[in-house]
Amino acid sequence: MRLCISLSRRKEEFKPSEGNVVKMYVCGPTVYDHCHLGHFKTFMSFDFLVRYLRFKGFQVRYVMNITDVDDKIIRRANEAGVSIDEYTKEYIRSFLEDMDALGLIKPDFMPRATEHINDMIKLISRIIDNGYAYVSNGNVYFDVEKFKDYGKLSRISKEQMISEEEGEGKRNPADFALWKAWKPGEPYWNSPWGKGRPGWHIECSAMSMRYLGETLDIHGGGSDLIFPHHENEIAQSEAATGKKFVRFWIHVGTLNFKMEKMSKSIGNVILIKEVLKRYSPEVIRLYYFSIHYRRPQEFDFSVLDQAAKLYDRIKSTYSLLLSEYRRAPDNPNNRMSDKILGFINDFLSALDDDFNTPRALGVFTRFIRWLNKYIAEGNLDRKTLADAIYFYDIFREVTGLLREEKREVREEVEDLVKLIVNIRRKLRERRIYDISDYIRSELEKRGVILEDRGLETIYKFVK
Repeated sequence: MRLCISLSRRKEEFKPSEGNVVKMYVCGPTVYDHCHLGHFKTFMSFDFLVRYLRFKGFQVRYVMNITDVDDKIIRRANEAGVSIDEYTKEYIRSFLEDMDALGLIKPDFMPRATEHINDMIKLISRIIDNGYAYVSNGNVYFDVEKFKDYGKLSRISKEQMISEEEGEGKRNPADFALWKAWKPGEPYWNSPWGKGRPGWHIECSAMSMRYLGETLDIHGGGSDLIFPHHENEIAQSEAATGKKFVRFWIHVGTLNFKMEKMSKSIGNVILIKEVLKRYSPEVIRLYYFSIHYRRPQEFDFSVLDQAAKLYDRIKSTYSLLLSEYRRAPDNPNNRMSDKILGFINDFLSALDDDFNTPRALGVFTRFIRWLNKYIAEGNLDRKTLADAIYFYDIFREVTGLLREEKREVREEVEDLVKLIVNIRRKLRERRIYDISDYIRSELEKRGVILEDRGLETIYKFVK
């Protein structure tokens, strides 16, 4: 699998640093309002990637943070006359509701910034001790002149850089705050430098290291975070540890509306909750799968309409496939497994090429056209249809779609199937193939497909 790495600007072969475990961190929402379609282009892109990595057999340790303290949150909480905890509670709940509605995988950890202040203070202290930061009037600033590789991600020269943050006592306009001295009306925490709160950038370094260690395999977020957020993350993290912070930087292109990035400050946002009133979660997922994660995209409701029509075709073909499978005979003379294997290989090759989901979806769409034609011609073969169901299973596993098509199986029935599969495995180990083949055939008649992968057997319910 090759991914386009933001640091090198080229595709590179992806391999985890530690065996089969992928350490992935994604910058999550700043919870001062409800999330919009632009936010979820990022979150959904990494949801697809996590699903695919797990499909390929990787163990993904997945962390997404929640920023629940920053200037906007403080300002809005003050305007509402409530604490930041009280203010952000609604929007954290809203974000989690949107994730559930759209079927996103829950990260293994979703740390909140306010719960990790001590981790940030310890990290800032390391940076100071290593000579990369200085204290001024209760603030702590990172000294960009001390970090020789500053700008390597964004490729912006130091002369062009001016920090977006105002601050008293800065040595250089490009220096950025690791810790901000307390001001009246702001929440604060005690620190070695006095009362205050963390800067925005330090939270991701501290929390990612807390859960994933000092070097991450993948760090992701929107392309608008490359500078200053991710540039500053690199500087402060590597200044603290002396180690490479991230091996694979992956950035998602913006979702634009009326030629501008979807942004709450501009006011051109379309909330997820509003879109869910018009389209099913599956249609929205398919829409995101149809666009390349790395490319900026102009949003248009007509594309969602197209996704809705395509999803109806995907579902109806699947229902037809299951129906035909139940009554199809074994017919080796019309076996088309090689044809389906070709579709599967093309689908996976597209995903292995910088996670090209539009190309993969194009392959699956061609497969559906072919499958409908194959079924319409009659003279079907049960093994071919079983292979087609397997391709659908791959598609479901990677996209998270067709959730409503999953067969509900009582727990005791699934336990019985597992027992039968284990008995069959023991028969195969003893080379008693006639009985193991009989078990396989009888299970298929009852809607359970077995697929042998070496000594391991995978089972699928199809009716």
